[in-house]
Amino acid sequence: MATEIKVPPLGESVTEGTVARWLKKVGDSVKIDETLIEFETDKVTVDVPSPANGVLSEIAAPEGTNVPVGGLLGVIAEGAAGAAAKPTAASAPKVVAPKAVAAEPAAAPAASDLNRSGPAARKLVEENKLDPASIAATGKDGRLTKGDVLAAIDKGPAAAPAATPAPAAPAREAGPREQRVRMTRLRQRIAQRLKEAQNTAAMLTTFNEVDMTAILAIREQYKEGFEKKHGVKLGFMSFFVKACISALKELPAVNAEISGDELIYKNYYDIGVAVGTENGLVVPVVRDADIMSFSDIEKQIGVYGKKARDGKLSMEELTGGTFTISNGGVYGSLMSTPILNPPQSGILGMHKTQKRPVAIGDKVEIRPMMYLALSYDHRVIDGREAVTFLVRVKENLEDPQRLLLDM
Repeated sequence: MATEIKVPPLGESVTEGTVARWLKKVGDSVKIDETLIEFETDKVTVDVPSPANGVLSEIAAPEGTNVPVGGLLGVIAEGAAGAAAKPTAASAPKVVAPKAVAAEPAAAPAASDLNRSGPAARKLVEENKLDPASIAATGKDGRLTKGDVLAAIDKGPAAAPAATPAPAAPAREAGPREQRVRMTRLRQRIAQRLKEAQNTAAMLTTFNEVDMTAILAIREQYKEGFEKKHGVKLGFMSFFVKACISALKELPAVNAEISGDELIYKNYYDIGVAVGTENGLVVPVVRDADIMSFSDIEKQIGVYGKKARDGKLSMEELTGGTFTISNGGVYGSLMSTPILNPPQSGILGMHKTQKRPVAIGDKVEIRPMMYLALSYDHRVIDGREAVTFLVRVKENLEDPQRLLLDM
């Protein structure tokens, strides 16, 4: 009895995917629930398990094939795998190329002897100032004929000796100059969504800078005790999540979205945290972050980071979200204009913390500064609201006690 391997349900709005990799080949034995296929959708990579014990008898969808939900991927037959005979090509008769017969070299023209040549030939050589040694002689005993000299004249003067070639430029390493690689479904989806954001939203970006002195001091003071108590490091992201939520509560338009001819104002705060992976950027969502503690936020982000690197994020963890934070500073970015994550109306870009001279009162001091960027949909958010939001985030980070006092 054969068992079919089919594409499992992939969540709301996902109707198909691509076979990224088969982990078994035809003839291999498989066990129930053993992962057979890495199946890639436009949001996550899903492991497809074996529905039965047996032998993989057929691969209906090779790697790179697009298959709809419920579509056939392969077939498992009952029984144990035997030594799968690999098909071999029939032994073709060995063809031995005949040895090439070396052609006899043509006799080289004899060296020319101008003194024994006829007067007509000598006259032509002298009049045209030719070198008799460079003319092939066809006459008897190396004598030049009139025809030999005329043929030399028709060819023109002998080419000057070639100049010594310049040293060759260093050779490029062997290998193709270009390489074409099929875009993953995730990369295609990222491209589609980013272009969609640019095409549909009236997107603007406003900037500010924040003095990170207070945050760095808190982390330095409490990092050991925090990690010892909660089992997780105290990072920047929990401060930024809390600072943004405080500002979102004051300016609800930044937490809203457009739906047709309506605005949806959200009274919950599901914060997307952009995570870079080898396959592209993903944005898992920290649900109800407003009622989470600093340690809960750090733990959740740590779990998402590991899942993202392993390609194990679920569809539920990647959907929704009311506002997004992206940290380009981990790659060394000093400033950027982040692109919206539709249908959200705002995204905050964090950047590298770098010491710079700044005016503090009437003095110039060196402070650890970070540029902040808020990209927003001007259809939903006015410039006043965008600028005020970013100022509130700055205030919350420069004076973190505001977060504790809900100021």
